[in-house]
Amino acid sequence: MKRKRVIRFLLTLGLFLPIITAPLLRAHCDGMDGPVVKAAQKALETGEIRLVLIWVHKQDEEAVIKAFEKTLSVRKLSEQAAELADMYFFETLVRLHRAGEGAPYTGLKPAGRDLGPAIPAADRAVESGSAQDLLNLLSDLVREGAGGQFKEVLERKAYEENDVEKGRAYVQAYVAFVHYVERIYEAAKSPAHTHFPDSESGEATQ
Repeated sequence: MKRKRVIRFLLTLGLFLPIITAPLLRAHCDGMDGPVVKAAQKALETGEIRLVLIWVHKQDEEAVIKAFEKTLSVRKLSEQAAELADMYFFETLVRLHRAGEGAPYTGLKPAGRDLGPAIPAADRAVESGSAQDLLNLLSDLVREGAGGQFKEVLERKAYEENDVEKGRAYVQAYVAFVHYVERIYEAAKSPAHTHFPDSESGEATQ
């Protein structure tokens, strides 16, 4: 009973400790092959500004329109001028889009970056209209992660009551397992917030 109380206390304490190992989220909106630049390229080809306005906040529309008009004017001068003008427009649009997300602009990233499996899978799902491959990817990952940690917990659970070191190893594995399950559950039940505010309430839509 004493051991159970100690473990319960440690677990309760652990639930309130900050999780400092949160994964780094990869953004692809600042890539030359990302959706923002692709929209900008199509807008320049067609002359349709509305194709890019969807990527920025309403208060940034004027800046985007001015950059668009300047780009269209300059790119008529020469091939080199068009290349420079296009890059100016791409950078302006991506910078404003990033600012709308509350993220810093660190320059345009080259095409072909390694974005990991999740972002490309999400994009393919949107393009194809089917999320099956994406769901398989996520479920396989969760199954592997939760299953592996659960197995480690069970392996460390069978220790002698007076073996403090092995008991601590069990608690460490158990706490990690619980935190993993909790993070997955919270992420799954809480959809990510968009960076665009609702037009009526002024709050971010979900």
